[in-house]
Amino acid sequence: MSAATHPDNALPAGREDAIPAGHPHGHGNDGLVKLAIGAVGIVFGDIGTSPLYAFRETFANEHHQLPLDQTHILGVTSLMFWSMMIVVTIKYVAIIMRADNRGEGGSLALLALVSGRTKTKRWTAGIILLGVFATSLFYGDSMITPAVSVLSAVEGLAVAQPSLGHWVLPIVFAILIFLFTIQKQGTAKVGLFFGPVMLFYFATIATLGILSIVKTPGVLGALSPHHAIEFFIAGPHRAFLALGSVVLAVTGAEALYADMGHFGRRPIGISWLFFVLPALILNYMGQAALLTRDGAAALRSPFYLLAPDMLQLPLVFLATAAAVIASQAVISGAFSVTQQAIQLGFVPRLRIEHTSASTAGQIYIPLINWMLLAMVLILVAFFRTSSNLTSAYGIAVTGAMTIDTCLLGVVLFRLWHWPKWAAAPLLGLFFLVDGAYLTANLTKIPDGGWFPLLVGFVVFTILTTWSKGRQLMMARMREGAMPIKVFIQSAATHASRVPGTAVFMTSSADGVPHALLHNLKHNKVLHERIMLLTVKIADVPYVPPGDRFALDHLGHGFHRLVLRYGFMEEPDVPAALKLVGNCGEKFKMMDTSFFLARQTLLPSAKPGMAIWREKLFAWMLRNAESAMEFFRLPTNRVVELGSQVEI
Repeated sequence: MSAATHPDNALPAGREDAIPAGHPHGHGNDGLVKLAIGAVGIVFGDIGTSPLYAFRETFANEHHQLPLDQTHILGVTSLMFWSMMIVVTIKYVAIIMRADNRGEGGSLALLALVSGRTKTKRWTAGIILLGVFATSLFYGDSMITPAVSVLSAVEGLAVAQPSLGHWVLPIVFAILIFLFTIQKQGTAKVGLFFGPVMLFYFATIATLGILSIVKTPGVLGALSPHHAIEFFIAGPHRAFLALGSVVLAVTGAEALYADMGHFGRRPIGISWLFFVLPALILNYMGQAALLTRDGAAALRSPFYLLAPDMLQLPLVFLATAAAVIASQAVISGAFSVTQQAIQLGFVPRLRIEHTSASTAGQIYIPLINWMLLAMVLILVAFFRTSSNLTSAYGIAVTGAMTIDTCLLGVVLFRLWHWPKWAAAPLLGLFFLVDGAYLTANLTKIPDGGWFPLLVGFVVFTILTTWSKGRQLMMARMREGAMPIKVFIQSAATHASRVPGTAVFMTSSADGVPHALLHNLKHNKVLHERIMLLTVKIADVPYVPPGDRFALDHLGHGFHRLVLRYGFMEEPDVPAALKLVGNCGEKFKMMDTSFFLARQTLLPSAKPGMAIWREKLFAWMLRNAESAMEFFRLPTNRVVELGSQVEI
């Protein structure tokens, strides 16, 4: 799988499974407390803003009217508590976060880890499809999260000051446009304030929860799981439908795993267990206590009504800040996932801008940013209220969680070799919980759940079309490839040689690059030094400098160079060439020419892909970012040679 668009421009010929990888952004020098505070600010924004709407939607949703009695209030609270314990604490923090790919987490990192270690082809294809679909669902989630988080926070204006209700949507639009507009500036400076703001936010919601619990201490009994069981016994059908809203309490759990590479497993685990989890539990119990005293609060906002009247407006501002932070984390996650997908060969090359000179993870992808903004604004304009939006929220999250459980099963049995008696009950519990939440959310498809599924299927089609199209194109190009030794023996003795170095980018470490054949055919010369360069993307996030190069001398001034990068790294060909030794004189960019092949796709009736998918692939090929910019080649030293390929 590869990082590039045109199959003859140094596209990876395959993944490198056995490369020992380092993790250059380790956490040994940073204080654990500092990292834990940073994790509170970045990682827990999504799940931290769930109290804004989770409890309200569970009781106010018209599709499963729940009586506001002790059985249902304690039952919902118990379900939320045990969901956070099983899904977040046990599944993600205790187990899945141990399945890191050299310190990195997330669906694509887990996919690369599992598919790289699982050698049975019968399993590998299904695993890859599952991982790709989980990634596709993430894009749906990254559109809904900013919309529902900011909208639910600003709706507090109508609770604190009902006369300001008509200003909610304009303010939401302004905040979202501002949020996406500043992405180009980067989040390094803003990120310094994320931790303290979220610490204050969690401390505030915990305090409000405690003040409410003191008035009705009986809600502490919800910690017992028998209340959740009684909730289902009282009305199984209604309780099942309510799961579609209860799951809102754990949305954002997957962010713990996805952001593991930035903070490490221990800081995230400490932040969750000792700060975030207690704050969320206290706030949910405080809302439950409020509903016990005043059932009408469920129809307005039990979150905001926990605060005294004079503090409700400041709470709106604080919650809005938390919602913006949660949205920022998801947007940054979309950039990171897209970069990984490009490197692993599922997405065409896109323009990636670095917003920080010191932090590699701080990136900005204009196309993704503006597409997300457009979809978020459409969502807000179409659904108009957070209650309507929560109908669309949940399917993407529960779908991704279920897929993570499937991949975890492969990890437990194939990678960690757990005994069946230990792994089977645990996986059974996870599948039971994830399956229940997923099927409950599927009932919301007519009310908005169709949106993340539609986004997921569209993105899945794009990702798989690009991956399959590249494989077919490279296969067609290899069909007519000439062995390099035969070419050297023939060309070296007949072609004229000119001074300088020519670098021919090629996807395959075998055969003659098409650009080299075209150059010899049209210009009838060869340079004194010819470098056949292949860039390979490994199944690990980072490749240590010592394993970056593999140089092979082919004779007569020909050399084969393979550059290896991890899927979290960006290839920089000129910088790498300056470090290459034992290959004659040092590389000088003014004496080096880079030859790229640009293929024009001709859809055909050959077996491989449907015609409409071939046309889609051809369109993506035409609009992909130039290989020159992607590999950071000097613009005045690049020569592109075109050819036509049928697939």
